[in-house]
This record gives sequence, structure tokens and C-alpha cells, in this order.
Amino acid sequence: MNKNTNGKRRPHSIENKPRTRRSIYLPTVREEAGRLELLVLVVLLVLGFLYFQGLLRPAQEVSVTTVSLVYPSQPITLLNASGYVVAQRKAAVASKGTGRLETLAVEEGSRVQKGQILARLENADLQAQAAQAQANLNAAQANLIQIRAGVTNDRLRFERYRKLIQAQAVSQSDYDAAEAKIQQSLAAEAAARSQIKAAEAALQAVRVGLEYTLIRAPFDGVILTKNADIGEVVAPFGSSVNAKAAVVTMADMESLIVEADVSEINLEKVKAGQPCEITLDAFPEERFPGQVHMVVPTADRSKATVQTKVKFLKKDDRVLPEMSAKVAFLSRPIARDEKPKLGVNPSAVVSKNGRAIVFQLKGDQVQEVPIDKGSPLADLVQVIRGLQAGDKVVLNPPKGLKNGSRIKIAEK
Repeated sequence: MNKNTNGKRRPHSIENKPRTRRSIYLPTVREEAGRLELLVLVVLLVLGFLYFQGLLRPAQEVSVTTVSLVYPSQPITLLNASGYVVAQRKAAVASKGTGRLETLAVEEGSRVQKGQILARLENADLQAQAAQAQANLNAAQANLIQIRAGVTNDRLRFERYRKLIQAQAVSQSDYDAAEAKIQQSLAAEAAARSQIKAAEAALQAVRVGLEYTLIRAPFDGVILTKNADIGEVVAPFGSSVNAKAAVVTMADMESLIVEADVSEINLEKVKAGQPCEITLDAFPEERFPGQVHMVVPTADRSKATVQTKVKFLKKDDRVLPEMSAKVAFLSRPIARDEKPKLGVNPSAVVSKNGRAIVFQLKGDQVQEVPIDKGSPLADLVQVIRGLQAGDKVVLNPPKGLKNGSRIKIAEK
């Protein structure tokens, strides 16, 4: 503080404040260049790492193939054909009588036995007729019993008169009357027997009519389709416009075979009893042993084919009618100990450091996989170890393809 002339202190002015100097550090040109070089080096290292990892290398265009199972039947297959599974015993079960469907005891998939009741039509009127016919039969039988009693009585009387006439104890007219009476009684008995037969026939006719209202299974099998429902009118052959003909459709699953068409030019390769292998589209990984049941002795001129029927040697509940099937006709039966083997195209196998390897696809990159090879499988190489069925590998690996290389699949 300064004192003025009046002896008072006055504050310092801004001009009188002491100034402090701040020092600012400016890097040198050499330091800036060092930092830039370090940054460039880090970037180059990162780019080099990415390049060697394959992330910056351009994708190589390659063709691929799939590792597959080679079944024992493939080397001994003479001919392949396609067809469908067909039931040799199949029936559209209908009623011989006409009426309204009252009961339906089965549904799709139900297994039934021969003679089992599948459905029933309304039959109250026929049951009444059957009761009446039974009553008539009972009356005829009772009448026969009554007549038999009269026959017995007349026979005893005739025997007495025959003895008395010999002793001349009765007149000839009385004897003749007793003889006529027994003949009349015997005729009445015969008529009563005929009435019983007529009553039995009438009852049987009604029972047959009742049986027509019961729809039974003609053989053991499985219900395939249900064509009518309770309350609908069922008539033989669907004679009425709104009537149903068949109530259900059923098939004998024990009679399933494959019907396959064979070209005429290959017919000499097929014969009855020939071993076959059946493949179903529903179960592509399974093989069913089969045998040629017969060659149908006629040709289809429009397709120039002959139909063959191949039976299953082993039954399988999964096999259903109308399934698509493929049949391989074999030159010899397959041994029981023969198992499917893994095979790969030989063009996918390369040698590296004395070891067989393949390039397996892993996303958009490939991975080197060493494998153990076995004996040749037709035009494939057997793979004992290293791969699994369904794996995709590079076909004819190009030069420069390495572990981790990026690839893209060539369009066919």
C-alpha cells in the first residue's frame, strides 16, 4: 500500500501488480517424428497380424465336396429304380345293406383282427323281425311236440286194434279207421317238421339281414382312412347320391411291398429272388433288406418299363403304404458283418509333411485336418479317422491355401 499526501494508504493498481511468467513446453521435431514412427509400427503390426490370420487376405474361390457314408450295397449295385410302398391286400370296407351309420368303433391307425366289428348300421326293424321269426319257430316247435303226442297215442291204438283184429275182437272198419288215423298223424308230424324248417329259414334270413348291418374286418390289418361318420347313410356301391359306399379303408401291413418300374433295356439285370436293398425317403439313412418277389409279366408301352415287386425281408412298423422308395438291385446278398464306411473324394486329399490332410470348411475359412486313409471304396477314399459324415471339404485345394485361409464357394 502506498500512502497519499493525506497520509492514507491506497491499493496497488493493476499496473503495479507483479507479473509471473508461465513456461510452455513445445515438443521438438525429433520427438514428434518418434511418436509417428511408433504409431506406424503399431498399425503395421496389427495389419500384419490380421493378414496372417487371414482376415485381410482375399477369399479364394474353391469347390467343395461332402464326406459321405459308403454303404456295402453301393459297389455291388447293378441297377437302381424308384417306386412306392404298396399293400398287396387292401380293401375299401362297405356294407351290403342300406342304413344309417349308428356306431363306428375304429379310427385311422386302429389295428383290427379278422371278423372284428368296425361299424354298425341302425337295425331296430331287423331285430324286431328276428324276434318275430324266433317266436314263429318256437310256435312251430311246440306244435310239433303236440303232434308227436297225438302220433304216439294213435300208434298205440293202432297196435291194439291190430292184435284185436287178429282175434276177431273188433270189426274191420274199426281197424281201418285206426290205421287211417295213424297215417294222418304221421302226415301232420311231417308237416310240422316242414313248418319248423320254414321258420328256421325265415329266422336265418333275418339274421343274415342283421349281419349285413354289421361291418366286419375282412382280414387282419390297420385302418388307413375313415370315409363315413355316425349319422350318415351307407348304401352298397353308393347307389344313393348322398350315401357313402365305403365306411373305412384298411390294409394288411404284412403284405407291404415296393412296386418299382424298371426300364426294358435293364430288365435282364432283374430276376425273381434277387437280393435288393430298399431306401425310403422318410428314413434316408436306413437300409432295408429286400428281395425281388416277382417281375410282372407285362410292359407299359407308354413308359417302356416293366413293373417289379420287391418284398421286405424284415418288417418295420414305420413303413407305411404310399411311401416313396428307392430300390438297389444287387449282384449278391450283403453279409451281416458289413457296415457302412466313410468315404471322401480323392481329389480332396493332399499330402503335407508325409501326412494326408484335407481342408475342412469352418464358416468362411478352412482348417487343415489330418486323416487316416483306408482301402479304396469304388471311386472314393476310405476315411478311418479325422472326419465325420456330412463334413464339407475343399475339392482340388489350390496352391497357397493354408490353415485359416478365407474362401468362398464357387458357383456351379
